[in-house]
Amino acid sequence: MSTNDEYQPINCDDYDNLELACQHHLVLTLKLRGGDVVEGKANDLISRKHVEYLIIEEAGNQRELRLDHIASFSHPEIGTVVVSAS
Repeated sequence: MSTNDEYQPINCDDYDNLELACQHHLVLTLKLRGGDVVEGKANDLISRKHVEYLIIEEAGNQRELRLDHIASFSHPEIGTVVVSAS
């Protein structure tokens, strides 16, 4: 998916789980819709130009992931969450 695709907000419960992960700085395993798997510490959720992003720390670097590009995320404390559109 290119960053020019129209943003599709994610389900509120899924967003709340990501917010909780950020508050506790959990290390998440994220499966992206393109098939990539990313692991990083959840730091923050931001909105820019009507697009929401999860900011993770991956190997010491900050990375922004569009929420609608995340297929699922998991952590032992919250299990696996399959992200759906709102």
